[in-house]
Amino acid sequence: MSNDVLFDLAFAFAAPFWALLILAPGWRWTDRIAASPLPMVPVIAVYLALAVPVFPQLWAAVSHPDLAGFQELLRLDGGAGAIWAQVIAWDLFLGQWMYREARALRISPLAMGPLLVLTVLLSPIGVLLFLGVRAAVRLRERRASHGHDGTHRRPSTP
Repeated sequence: MSNDVLFDLAFAFAAPFWALLILAPGWRWTDRIAASPLPMVPVIAVYLALAVPVFPQLWAAVSHPDLAGFQELLRLDGGAGAIWAQVIAWDLFLGQWMYREARALRISPLAMGPLLVLTVLLSPIGVLLFLGVRAAVRLRERRASHGHDGTHRRPSTP
């Protein structure tokens, strides 16, 4: 299989799972799939198919990282494809984690949809924004559970 086909397969394997996380939140199968590491397996297989042939250059780039080494790696079809597949697998892992966290914290799917799309496209920005939303929700919950939500609670009288 050519490196071009493998490159394209990396995202093609992940896209259906992203679609579930974004378009079918709360569906019981989405919840089950999001809790499983299995969606990443095909993408990791693509990574391995691309990484093994360029492993010496890949190892050199990651074991002694410098910009020139990564630029050399990215000039190789398999090297660029391997890095792409690694990013796709990692992004999917992050997306699944974000989805599960959002469900546990009862963050609206309407808020999560754009954050997940942003994570697909620019994961560091999507994750950073999600961490901010997550922190705000946790703070609000903590304040509410301790009576610090701005409301005055009086002890009930019998």
